[in-house]
Amino acid sequence: MTQDLRNQNDDFSGWLMYHSVGVYPGHREAMREALASFADTWCAADDTRWDAALAARARLLGDWAALIGANDDEVFGAQNVTEAFARYLDGLADETLKNRTVLVAADCFPSLHFLLSGLAKRRGFELRTVRVREGESYVRDEDFLGAWNDDVALALVTWVSSLTSKRVNLPAMCEHARRRGSLVALDVTQGIGILPLDLRETPFDFVCGSTLKWLCGAPGTGLGYIAAHGLRGNANPAVRGWFSQEDPFNWDIDSFSYADGARRFDTGTPSVLPFIASQPGMSWLRAQPAGSIRGHNLALAHELIAMVDEKGYRLRSPRPDDERGGSIMAEAPAHLDAAQLVVQLKEAGVFVDSRGRTLRFSPGVCTTRAGLDRLAQCLPR
Repeated sequence: MTQDLRNQNDDFSGWLMYHSVGVYPGHREAMREALASFADTWCAADDTRWDAALAARARLLGDWAALIGANDDEVFGAQNVTEAFARYLDGLADETLKNRTVLVAADCFPSLHFLLSGLAKRRGFELRTVRVREGESYVRDEDFLGAWNDDVALALVTWVSSLTSKRVNLPAMCEHARRRGSLVALDVTQGIGILPLDLRETPFDFVCGSTLKWLCGAPGTGLGYIAAHGLRGNANPAVRGWFSQEDPFNWDIDSFSYADGARRFDTGTPSVLPFIASQPGMSWLRAQPAGSIRGHNLALAHELIAMVDEKGYRLRSPRPDDERGGSIMAEAPAHLDAAQLVVQLKEAGVFVDSRGRTLRFSPGVCTTRAGLDRLAQCLPR
């Protein structure tokens, strides 16, 4: 890589992709150092490599627990969000879901809907999907709660929609789950790192997320949480392995017992590299003054809303700050090719993406007003 190209690649002033991949000052150097340290330890001529690798994985899981207001023994790692949720579902007893309903919103992360729709027949539950009202962009909270009847065994709540940045009212969801006697799971992927979450104030039975997006981590790091009462309920996932045990080094094939905590959702030899690569971003984020990242994000989000209004694009995200995550989504006019527009903006050093005709803009700590100025110059009316 030439020095000119390196300098160009270090300009994140137009980076509006925090809904996909997060960046922060010094990201490359910090990740390179973390991975180099792992290589030094793993390739050393001694037998401590696994101790160091597992300690690094545990450190990230401990930071995840602290970030969401959980205990260390209530969290576990997976490859991605879908796998974390699948492990939770796998641990639920058949009678919990059979002949009952699982509730989900149509604007959830599609991968989780694919998972649920594939499991419905096998596990014997009905999947009820709350649709978006005609002419609107996202599922309203009142419509989701209205479909949440006593027959709902489990509701999957998406904190922030990846298509509109619609943000649900978490206290209302928790209260409704309590009154209905339902289990409630929460996907925090698009909200964690930009919005505060404390499970001691808004308790959920299960939470899933990843270190991508606002947490500025690497792919391959799914994160899960299961409430202590769920563990006491003897959640017994069928997919299990030597690391699911209280003592992973028990090799007596006739004497398996699940770990007491969330590690029972581990399986075989755990992945460690994505956790190590994600630690610098997690550490950087947790070191920032409370509210500072959100304050910067909101200032730029307000400018983005004014810009798409002035350009004549349809805003698909809620206008009130307390009803929106960190992103601004807008629908490109019919005469524009959204995918081609993404390419044109990239040539100007402005990074966005599209889903159909929806353009997604997510300003983060590295995004600057200079980047938004370039966007304003290049974004056609």
